Amino acid sequence: MAPMRNDDTVMLGHGSGGTMMKRIIDEVFFAAYGNDDLRRGDDAAVLPAPGPGERLAVSTDSFVVTPHFFPGGDIGRLAVCGTVNDVATSGAQPQYLSCGFILEEGFSLQDLAHICESMAEAAAEAGVRIVTGDTKVVNRGHGDGIFINTSGVGLLAAGVELGGAQCRPGDKVLVSGTLGDHGIAIMSCREGLDFSTTIESDAAPLNHLIAAVMEAAPSVRCFRDPTRGGIASTLNELADQAQVDITVEEDAVPVKPEVMGACEMLGYDVMQVANEGKMVCVVGAEDAEAALAAMRACPYGADAAIIGEVTAADLARGSKVFMRTAIGSTRILDMLVGEQLPRIC
Repeated sequence: MAPMRNDDTVMLGHGSGGTMMKRIIDEVFFAAYGNDDLRRGDDAAVLPAPGPGERLAVSTDSFVVTPHFFPGGDIGRLAVCGTVNDVATSGAQPQYLSCGFILEEGFSLQDLAHICESMAEAAAEAGVRIVTGDTKVVNRGHGDGIFINTSGVGLLAAGVELGGAQCRPGDKVLVSGTLGDHGIAIMSCREGLDFSTTIESDAAPLNHLIAAVMEAAPSVRCFRDPTRGGIASTLNELADQAQVDITVEEDAVPVKPEVMGACEMLGYDVMQVANEGKMVCVVGAEDAEAALAAMRACPYGADAAIIGEVTAADLARGSKVFMRTAIGSTRILDMLVGEQLPRIC
């Protein structure tokens, strides 16, 4: 990547989950305070705890989605589910959340109460508690109503070592359900698009699904939730962490017909559309069917599928993600470049 210039400015694409976001992370954040824990690049940091063998998983996320209420959820449910899922990807059991609100003067107190109720419901479903928080108010016209930050802490059992760098050639890649639901739900609501059926966000806490897969499949390598940048960006991140290739079978990827139709109409690649209630799992081939069965037995995993395989990379060219298409050809599946749909979470 070219170094940042003095006249470079922050753009929406720097929050997309794609190549622009990777650039600002590498060249600004890592350059300023990068350390081994941070540079692992997983969704949660794994840190030592006081007791022998105990560890903590810690993650934080901020939510700026617009509109604040959308089919299938709202910014409050999103904030809880997003951080619960990030902590759970490490294999930890999420326990506690913090919550920080930045409110704009004039924001409806009734809407705030509704959002807080939604957060309480999502936390109860996940089995976590919101135990601390903060509130700030900015002048009217300076905050778009409400922004929320949540941080999460979970307990990680001794011996559990998950992460993108664990992926190995021969492993299978699973996804817990249909792709693109959240991104298209937000777009349809934001732009007033009218589809024959209502497309709802998939925002959901997946810590119980992850626990079920870990119990059923001892060879699990990693979990990752394909949020901003979609599954294409997530798979590229995993391939880069482990220095492997990944090949995805297009016919195996679960997508709702109405979501695919919307993507075709709007010119989006569904593989790059954001998800908020889906999980990518990489697991040893010997445990792939058991992992799939465990996903499908969970409320949020009914449409789970095995979608691809990890293969050895040509280190001279670097790691790549490929899509084997329905007509038998193969194309490179790139990370999202720029911003496909801003303010998605």
